[in-house]
Formats: sequence, structure tokens, C-alpha cells
Amino acid sequence: MKLKSAEEIMQNVHDSAESTQLFDLGDIKVRINAFPHYKVGNTKDDFIHIFGNVMEGRTTEQKSNLSKEIINNLKIMFPKVTTLSMNIRDFEKATYCNTNMIE
Repeated sequence: MKLKSAEEIMQNVHDSAESTQLFDLGDIKVRINAFPHYKVGNTKDDFIHIFGNVMEGRTTEQKSNLSKEIINNLKIMFPKVTTLSMNIRDFEKATYCNTNMIE
């Protein structure tokens, strides 16, 4: 696999999420957590898995389109990586808190 910088990968994911118009620009947060120890099946094949956490309220179709957009764009960036995957989890608005919400 031709290596890409973490910044290039994060920008790709960010731009893909932004293109869906499901989020305000400031609400898109992207992080990379590389695991030095892993197996894919019983191999050390390259893979990328995206964990998407989104505020509840989006439809299944919107979340599916988000996943497809991100994976399709990563596929262009990493054409030889056979395992590119993503799952999306909803979190509850009622239990979410950040510093902008505290008085």
C-alpha cells in the first residue's frame, strides 16, 4: 500500500462527510487511531475501518449514504486495500454534553 499521511486520510474523510450536507462544518470531527497489533482473518493485510458517531435524528438512508460516500472516496485513495468498512452509531441528544452547553 502506498502510504498516505494521517492528514490526507483525515481530510478525505472530513470532505466526504461534509459533501453529504448532513452536518454543520464545525460539527465534523475526524481522528485516526492506528493499531500496531491486529489481524485481518489470519493475515496482516491492510485495512481501514471507520467508526462514525452521529447525533440521533438522521434516517437510515442518510447514514447509509454517509457510509457509502466515505468508503467510495477512501477506495479511490486506497485502490489496493481490499477491506474498507464503516459503521455508524447514533448517540442520544438527551445525554450529549459539551462545553458550549454548560452555563
